[in-house]
Amino acid sequence: MNDETLDHLDKSILRALQRDASLSQRELADLVGLSQNSCWRRLTRLRQIGVITGQTLRLDPQRVGLGLTVFVMLRTRHHSADWLDGFRRSVLAIENVIDFYRIAGDYDYMLKIVARDMNDFDRIYQRLIRDFELDTVTSYITMEPIADGRDLPT
Repeated sequence: MNDETLDHLDKSILRALQRDASLSQRELADLVGLSQNSCWRRLTRLRQIGVITGQTLRLDPQRVGLGLTVFVMLRTRHHSADWLDGFRRSVLAIENVIDFYRIAGDYDYMLKIVARDMNDFDRIYQRLIRDFELDTVTSYITMEPIADGRDLPT
């Protein structure tokens, strides 16, 4: 799937749904200038080819009691497939880890963690380092989100 397989109407649909996934099919069709049937066929195609992978809503972390966001950078000396598989399962079992990347550069992994407060983060941190030997763990405490959860460009 690449950009050439999406025409301007597909991109209009994707932009509209990223802004508001709760749009009814009729509202979406009206917004992008299509009939309801044509819009439905395009939506079905976009789901079938994997461009649309789900439908979610965004929560305000502050309002659900998760006011602390921390980016954690990890470096390890272990790079075997077995180690990574176990580490991946362990990290994904921590529900406060909302983003998890294997990266290139000075670190091997980057996590975005949300917590109630510093004590809650420390509990999460202790769980994170408990079972795996890590070379370096560096945490960056955020002060304010400037652009968080932005829509993908289409």
